[in-house]
Amino acid sequence: MSARDFLDSIEPHFTKGGKLEKYYGLYEMVDTFIYTPADVTRGTTHVRDGVDLKRTMTFVVIATFFCVLMAMYNTGYQANHALQVLEYTKVDNWRSIPMMIFGYNPMNPLSNMVHGALYFLPIYLVTLAVGGVWEVLFATVRGHEVNEGFLVSSMLYTLIMPPDIPLWQVALGISFGIVIGKEVFGGTGKNFLNPALTGRAFLYFAYPASMTGDSIWVAVDGYTAATPLSIFATGGLDAVKAADYSWMQSFLGFEPGCLGETSTLAILIGAAFLLYTRVASYRIMGGVFLGMLATSLLFNIIGSETNPMFAVPWYWHLTLGGFAFGMVYMATDPVSAAMTDTGRWVYGGLVGLMTVLIRVVNPAFPEGIMLAILFSNMFAPTIDYFVIQANIRRRIKRHA
Repeated sequence: MSARDFLDSIEPHFTKGGKLEKYYGLYEMVDTFIYTPADVTRGTTHVRDGVDLKRTMTFVVIATFFCVLMAMYNTGYQANHALQVLEYTKVDNWRSIPMMIFGYNPMNPLSNMVHGALYFLPIYLVTLAVGGVWEVLFATVRGHEVNEGFLVSSMLYTLIMPPDIPLWQVALGISFGIVIGKEVFGGTGKNFLNPALTGRAFLYFAYPASMTGDSIWVAVDGYTAATPLSIFATGGLDAVKAADYSWMQSFLGFEPGCLGETSTLAILIGAAFLLYTRVASYRIMGGVFLGMLATSLLFNIIGSETNPMFAVPWYWHLTLGGFAFGMVYMATDPVSAAMTDTGRWVYGGLVGLMTVLIRVVNPAFPEGIMLAILFSNMFAPTIDYFVIQANIRRRIKRHA
């Protein structure tokens, strides 16, 4: 029996009035993952145009394809390189069994890809399973459909995790992000904070040892590697060059970091797809970039003899840490971002400004995009309110 025949055979149980009517949305999500039916999203949704929620969420997942590939490849490369430096012959965990076939050669693309997948896939599967349980539970209690919004949150949440984070923390973080960041406000389309970032922020404050520090970015015990961003914060550009990191290397993504945030090239490919399909707002992306550009140039002009972050050029800010990933995938969340055209420019500019401000001025936490987006999420409704009020005043004045 083909997948199409199987779905056709169980469809009567999920239709309105069927035995499993509450889970119709879950069936529809599986049914439409490959196929393109004629029916559209039922009920209210936060997407305010002719494109339905299902297709919008699917496009976002597709846009992360190259980030996922790079996440697996770079994670495997960093781990294999660390094993080579430490002169270890294998990793001391269950991954050593499948890796007996592929070896631990950092110059072997297949070895890097497989080794990285053995870290990426468990995190993603735990995220999908635990978050999916919460989604179905709330859908059952409230009697509404399970929609495709969680597919996006689960993928983005996975891509902003360190490669060697304990899986129980992954489950705890996604639970907090889904329940506290979204479902308590009514579910998809009603949350004012990005669920994936909410889960990551919870882990950062609850378990900082697993989310910060030099030992978490490379999935090999006993090996530490600082990210270029943390090196900038302590020693500036000279220290980054001394650590053999070039801007092009940072742009391509061959550096320690979270799973899917390292490659700006892969992220920009996804950005081009989202802009082409009009799923993401170019105003928000442009606002984030311009806000970062203006603030970094201002700090470059001011300068500092004690803080090397003042001298970080804007093109390094673009590739360091999770700035590009946050600009493309997180800040453009259609639920938690501003809705008006002018408001999107202001909202994006606030994200870019706050990111650089946190990176440069904050002495304890050099990364700023996560906190900047969550901070801006809280102000998005206020930004839209003032934009609308300004439009009303202009119309009254024009027609008075």
